[in-house]
Amino acid sequence: MIREYENYSLLSHNTFGIDIKAAHFIEYDSVEELQQIIHKGTVKEPYIHIGGGSNLLFTKDYEGLVLHSCIKEITKIEETEDTVTLRVGSGIVWDDFVACCVENEWYGAENLSNIPGEVGASAVQNVGAYGVEAKDIIKEVELLSVKGEKAVFSASDCQFSYRHSIFKKPEMKGWFVTRISFILNKKPVYKLEYGAIREELKKYPEVTLAAVRKAIFAIRSAKLPDPAVLGNAGSFFMNPMVDRNKFEELKEIYPQMPFYEVDSHTIKIPAAWMIEQCGWKGKALGPVAMYEKQALVLVNRGGASGEDVISLSNAVRASVREKFGVDINPEVKFVS
Repeated sequence: MIREYENYSLLSHNTFGIDIKAAHFIEYDSVEELQQIIHKGTVKEPYIHIGGGSNLLFTKDYEGLVLHSCIKEITKIEETEDTVTLRVGSGIVWDDFVACCVENEWYGAENLSNIPGEVGASAVQNVGAYGVEAKDIIKEVELLSVKGEKAVFSASDCQFSYRHSIFKKPEMKGWFVTRISFILNKKPVYKLEYGAIREELKKYPEVTLAAVRKAIFAIRSAKLPDPAVLGNAGSFFMNPMVDRNKFEELKEIYPQMPFYEVDSHTIKIPAAWMIEQCGWKGKALGPVAMYEKQALVLVNRGGASGEDVISLSNAVRASVREKFGVDINPEVKFVS
């Protein structure tokens, strides 16, 4: 069923807890309903298609149309001795999909447990955590355009990279993700080397999918606030990539600096470490603060506006640029 609202509150559709409204809001349950909306000529600029709002920062009331998918099926479309392929609606809560995989002993998604948002956004953002990214399990992405055209992009078509995909490009704004096909392993395949996963797993009698999922929950919960309690969008900044020359220069000044080699030319430096070195961890600017347990997270302490969040973001970025000569960029999309 298509549900349409005017002057609609988006408070429950953004994890930052910013109390703003959309002039027009439409929710739909199927691709066919989205086609009906498009054929009626309802989708006109300005418009935006959202998921769970876990990666959005609304800076003011949205004067256009907000579309939201409630396509919520999970269908097994292919199975071999080693793998299973699932076709998943874009409106499924991402962690519900991960839970389904773990419950059925399908391997590949477990490290992505407890990430907020919906399935459709996983391809747009190429969500990632603890050594795994959505691109590692995505087979193809189904789309519908604002003109009513259908398309299917293979994983290689999606141009996935760190927190990026082709769907973030301006020319793809008129395409909406409707379903994603994921390919999972039926035999044990774990990625446990990242962060504190192995250490956390020592608390469990054996390594199982359920144990890994519980370990990921424990690790994330220890350093990331619950958006239902403290408004936030998870990691606010992306980890910067620098060339090896810049890395060597910084390493000489900061020998304790953590880093990850991306390839022979590129090094990833944790933005959280840089932010902490600048003294921002736990510090507030008005009603917004850097979370005391994780310097990568901006939190709404209550009553913050989008502009308040941007003010703190800009101050933090300026500090990192001044101290390290490196730009850190928001992972969160600003919507005005």
